[in-house]
Amino acid sequence: MGASGSKARGLWPFASPGPGGASGPGGEQALARARGCRSATPFVFTRRGSMYYDEDGDLAHEFYEETIVTKNGRKRAKLKRIHKNLIPQGIVKLEHPRIHVDFPVIICEV
Repeated sequence: MGASGSKARGLWPFASPGPGGASGPGGEQALARARGCRSATPFVFTRRGSMYYDEDGDLAHEFYEETIVTKNGRKRAKLKRIHKNLIPQGIVKLEHPRIHVDFPVIICEV
């Protein structure tokens, strides 16, 4: 879990220069790129899925297999988590656009 990591990859167009001005990561070139890129939107339309597909095509966060364990002559069912042969869900389209985590917004109630 955690943040989106957009600041780690490069310059986010909504970021303001820090206390050092344009001498941050990238210097004046990064600041010029930020001014030139006004087509960026603060909305997010897709996200990375957190679920997985198994061999049968079922979709879930976790998969378990029931196994029978014999202990002291008694049969007991136990669940074993499956880690192999799982395919990540991939990119999921959001029903409603969300505001990007790095977009500076102040929400207040009047």
